[in-house]
Amino acid sequence: MKKIQMVDLHGQYLKIKEEVDAAIAGVLESCAFINGPEVKEFQKELETYLGVKHVIPCANGTDALQIAMMALDFQPGDEVITADFTYAATAEVIGLLKLKPVLVDVYKDNFSINPRAVEAAITERTKAIVPVHLFGQCVDMEQILDIAQRHNLAVIEDTAQAIGSEFTFSDGTVKKAGTMGTIGTTSFFPSKNLGAYGDGGAIYTNDDDLAKKLRMVANHGQSVQYYHDEIGVNSRLDSMQAAILRIKLRHLNEYAKARQHVATYYDNIFSQYSSLVVPDVANYSTHVYHQYTLQILACDRNELRKHLADKGIPAMIYYPLPLHTQKAYLDPRYKDGDFPITEELCRTVLSLPIHTEMEEEQMEYIVNSVLEFVQPKVLS
Repeated sequence: MKKIQMVDLHGQYLKIKEEVDAAIAGVLESCAFINGPEVKEFQKELETYLGVKHVIPCANGTDALQIAMMALDFQPGDEVITADFTYAATAEVIGLLKLKPVLVDVYKDNFSINPRAVEAAITERTKAIVPVHLFGQCVDMEQILDIAQRHNLAVIEDTAQAIGSEFTFSDGTVKKAGTMGTIGTTSFFPSKNLGAYGDGGAIYTNDDDLAKKLRMVANHGQSVQYYHDEIGVNSRLDSMQAAILRIKLRHLNEYAKARQHVATYYDNIFSQYSSLVVPDVANYSTHVYHQYTLQILACDRNELRKHLADKGIPAMIYYPLPLHTQKAYLDPRYKDGDFPITEELCRTVLSLPIHTEMEEEQMEYIVNSVLEFVQPKVLS
């Protein structure tokens, strides 16, 4: 049996090696390393895939969030609502811009931001909501967009973990993650479902004027070289990464199906056990399984992780601490118990290996190793 990894990037590369090597050689031959033809073609192809008018490539997913907030002209002290259960980058850019992060709790079953909690947190200083499409499926965007419209708020979708996931509205309309709000953002970090061989990110919008401003902010605040109309940043997706991403984008739906196959295998077995809670898939969203995250009940999550490590199986805790307890984000407004679901999830979640190259033998070994430790009562 091959070594088990959280993400098998080498195995994935070998399957597309000829395409990737040729694409890299083409960029080297052209020497168009910055804003070359590959970047422009990737932008167009991603626009088509997502069904969105404008894609603005940038250097990474955190930059994408920062550029989005800069383009919306938020001012110091403005409040931005996001989930307490997420990676710190979501709140990091809020702090960097001297805005005020307002944290809210999530749903226990699918880890998504709770729209009722969002609405309860709105004040006269609130300017935006940042829903995080965590682990691979969409937040309840119909409710979020309704709240935003009623309160005149921007919606910045953080879709770093859910590119390709689809949301179905009550009228049957289907849209991809990141294309529903004011702005969508994503990351092409190598381990992401659409991952580069370095860093990268992108910003999406259907608003022509906003797209123009986003491009300016990402390019030193200039639309014409040496004429700076905005305070901007330097955030670019390089041509090499764009060339690689063009190839991987063609395989993205295939990659999602491979991840879904692994998740179904896990679900079919783990759902029989009362001490394991499998990730819920909301009826309004597809799931592309950036992570497969169990909730571990009635046994020690950390000891289970150690048991798996001893058997050569990596497992990760996303996330061990709520944002409101992180040293960088301590706030006198928040205390222990204010976010009971997030606090419980941080004590119980464990993510198992899931990726495009997993083999049946590996999946069976992982499942048996988990059950060997858990030994729970079978549900009737």
